[in-house]
Amino acid sequence: MVLDLIALEDTSRVWLYQADRELSYDELDFIREKLFYFLRQWTSHNMELCVYGNVFHRRFIGLFVDDSKATGPSGCSIDKSVHFVRELGQALNVDFFNRLLFAYFEEDEQIKVVSKEEFEGLYTSNTINEDTLVFDNLVKTKGEFLTSWIRPIKETWHKNMLGI
Repeated sequence: MVLDLIALEDTSRVWLYQADRELSYDELDFIREKLFYFLRQWTSHNMELCVYGNVFHRRFIGLFVDDSKATGPSGCSIDKSVHFVRELGQALNVDFFNRLLFAYFEEDEQIKVVSKEEFEGLYTSNTINEDTLVFDNLVKTKGEFLTSWIRPIKETWHKNMLGI
């Protein structure tokens, strides 16, 4: 059952997939059409899941499952979602699985995605600093997504990588 995000419990699980580039509006329309179809069909052991999904900031696909209302996702159903996102990426020539790309807000509030090496270099050169807002795609729940997905570097795991 596809629900609005607000209808899901804060403990709902979330999976975030970051595109390696900004998506066009036509690509967003394509993804949303495919995404909503996938969500309506997404099951676990033939049981309907309580789900939500969308594209955020023209770069991030978010899939949410509320297992407090119904059966939660199993290994096979999670594999189905990964396969679905991989197919989207292939259809659009977008990489949603490069975990060595980092997204942050520039001073003009534009989102920039850079490699790990570039990210470290930007920090070293003081182009970004510990107060720069970054996307922490490792959040695990809806509650964390709402409160901790976008935070200053100094409040995320990124600080360890940068030696802060």
